[in-house]
Amino acid sequence: MTGMHENAAKVNLLGLDRRALEAFFAELGEQPFRARQLMQWIYHRGVADFDAMTDLGKGLRAKLRERAEVRVPEVSDEQLSDDGTRKWLLRMDAANGIETVFIPDAERGTLCISSQVGCAMDCSFCATGKQGFNRNLTTAEIVGQVWIANQRLGAIHGIERAITNIVFMGMGEPLANYKNILPALHIFLDDFGYGLSKRRVTLSTSGLVPNLLKLAGECDVALAVSLHAPNDALRDVLVPINKVHPIAELMDACRHYMANQDHSHVHVTFEYVMLDGVNDGPELARQLADLVKDIPCKVNLIPFNPFPGTHYRRSPQDVIDRFADYLWRRGIVTITRRTRGDDIDAACGQLAGQVQDRIRRQERQGRDHMEARV
Repeated sequence: MTGMHENAAKVNLLGLDRRALEAFFAELGEQPFRARQLMQWIYHRGVADFDAMTDLGKGLRAKLRERAEVRVPEVSDEQLSDDGTRKWLLRMDAANGIETVFIPDAERGTLCISSQVGCAMDCSFCATGKQGFNRNLTTAEIVGQVWIANQRLGAIHGIERAITNIVFMGMGEPLANYKNILPALHIFLDDFGYGLSKRRVTLSTSGLVPNLLKLAGECDVALAVSLHAPNDALRDVLVPINKVHPIAELMDACRHYMANQDHSHVHVTFEYVMLDGVNDGPELARQLADLVKDIPCKVNLIPFNPFPGTHYRRSPQDVIDRFADYLWRRGIVTITRRTRGDDIDAACGQLAGQVQDRIRRQERQGRDHMEARV
């Protein structure tokens, strides 16, 4: 932000964690504690209007109006599933959009957020990967998803907390957008931000080992790894990043990550989508148990959620049950994820579908409407 001038674009404050916000206030000639006050207004009270921030002086509010803003993505569409799951299509710019999903349960509300427009990982069973990669989201666009969800759910942080958990399991590979997800993680964990505990913020990765090792030394959140196969030959097909960072390297990175965490009950969640006749057989269950037996972990079995054009099928329930039972008998905590929001294409692996087509269609409709008015 050094060298900003009157004609420079305004700073989106959602893109600044506390340290960066303190530096911004120093540029304005203000004391660092102003950053904490501002964060409380934005994240605790959900207020974006500087004039409403009554414990900030008029002079400071004038500076903020001139130099800063709280700008969030536009909500283009909202869908509500029969099971209470909500999905928002958020417009990032004229050509790009992402999807964000809220999953309510009796004792928690989980927000599944995106880190990129599309994804370059090209996992063969994932709708997002078939869309391709457009661009990284900025920190403000990542944090803005949470801000919007709180507003749309009618939640005011500290009074009615609808969102108790945040998971980076939406569109994109978070660790491929490292420089923007790290400040967002800081905001989610900061007591003056959303104040979530480390166990309630989960980063899911397909296995970008160098950035996973880097994260171990810079932030402490729950880790989920999209494993999906217990051997390199199969994982090379399902999760192509495995050709660059094979399973043994990934497992070593997981051990390193957990060794650097400073809270108790540390474990990694291995995500494993169940594909009929592909990765669900007894021998693969044995290989998986052998692979993770010395790692504090749990395995999350995910029934495959089909999308247009896929050749994969969901494993039958009795096959999933046998796979889970074998892992349990080997002493591995195993959970079968309940499919949520599949009637609105909000289930795991279904995000993205035709997002960019819908954004472009809305853009054309908007132009047509303006031309008709003229």
